[in-house]
Amino acid sequence: MPSRPVLTVREKYLLAALSVLALAACFAPVLPAAAWHIPHFVDMRAWLGIPNAGDVLSNLAFLAMGVWGSERLRGRHDAPVGTSWFFVGLILTCLGSGFYHLAPDMPQRLIADRLGMAVAFAGFLGIAASERISVRAGEAMLVLMMVAGLLAAWVARENLTPWAVVQYGGMALAVGLASIRPRPGAVGVPLGGVIVFYVMAKLFELGDVTIFEVTGHLVSGHTLKHLAAALAAWPVIRALRPIGPAQFPH
Repeated sequence: MPSRPVLTVREKYLLAALSVLALAACFAPVLPAAAWHIPHFVDMRAWLGIPNAGDVLSNLAFLAMGVWGSERLRGRHDAPVGTSWFFVGLILTCLGSGFYHLAPDMPQRLIADRLGMAVAFAGFLGIAASERISVRAGEAMLVLMMVAGLLAAWVARENLTPWAVVQYGGMALAVGLASIRPRPGAVGVPLGGVIVFYVMAKLFELGDVTIFEVTGHLVSGHTLKHLAAALAAWPVIRALRPIGPAQFPH
């Protein structure tokens, strides 16, 4: 009879944190999507026939980082769990967010935006757990957050609570993981750098109108949000930099 796998202390803490998030997503008060205001994005200027061009075209940064990161993965068998899904999620975010911002007054388009984000976020949490706890923790985190994120994105058409738990609870979990020293053998992805860019993106989002006015209508906060969020991939890509020949034993 095979023996049951023994959980490490870090894995037990991670399991407890995920259980708390699951309970919050299932039993926290409902936030009706219908009662949530439709966001108003200040920069509605068109360019070359593209409506809301700033917010639409800035999503190309996600595509660029996703393709660049996927290229860096070639030949790297030591990449943390979830890395490939992280970059795939960035590419999907470019497509989904671009589609949404073409007509942001159509809230049903939000699901396309959120699905890409859910994939990228699951990939990042997989990386975080793999780097700080264990490979099997990263695998479990990737699968659980992928399923939870996709379901939450779908349910968010009516109830925003699960999506809020996935997004903000998941980021709180990432901050906790970033405070732990990397496990032996980890690639060394600087999780704190990813989180800093994420926080910058949120601040730009909140300052959409203010930034638009301060820059003399040059750029809006939401456009900068996309650029900052895309740059969150840079610390991961940098950790996957090619290994020079001098680092191999002779």
